[in-house]
Amino acid sequence: MIDTGDLRKGLTLDMSGRLVKVIEYAHNKQGRGSAQIRMTLRDLRTGATTQQTFQAGARFTPARLDRQHVQYLYAEGGQYHFMDTETFDQIALNERSVGDAAKYTKENDVVDLLTYDGEPIDIELPTAVNLRVADTDPGLKGDTASGATKPATLETGLVVNVPLFVNIGDTLKIDTRTGDYVERVS
Repeated sequence: MIDTGDLRKGLTLDMSGRLVKVIEYAHNKQGRGSAQIRMTLRDLRTGATTQQTFQAGARFTPARLDRQHVQYLYAEGGQYHFMDTETFDQIALNERSVGDAAKYTKENDVVDLLTYDGEPIDIELPTAVNLRVADTDPGLKGDTASGATKPATLETGLVVNVPLFVNIGDTLKIDTRTGDYVERVS
């Protein structure tokens, strides 16, 4: 059992037989009364997103998930196909199960497949991925205001704000937890 102090984004919980993933959480303490935790949860089987509020100190049961390394092969007809790197078995997940992770995954990337009682339910990405810039506006010479950014579309379709010096064809490191630009790799 874990309590509200151990919550973190991406944690999978077993709530009365429902597997839910913590998308966001916020600690809220008002003047009177006890603190509350507001969580945004995604049901891993149905894909439904709900918001729930709990008292601080509430305890949750973490789901026992098995993890295996899989290689992303391709997407077709709303299905994402992966291959187990040890047994070479192919596994297909629907769009609902993959969710936003599709924006950070390109062909041949290795990710962790999370299974519950043998049922594939989710994938877990590394904390940062390298993606190539497919389209962005050119930076203007002399426009050196500190912190200036522009939108860039990456090879997977993800749009992130990047510094003005980033050009088409550059490879960028992107944080998968926040979706933010970290650094230019090449």
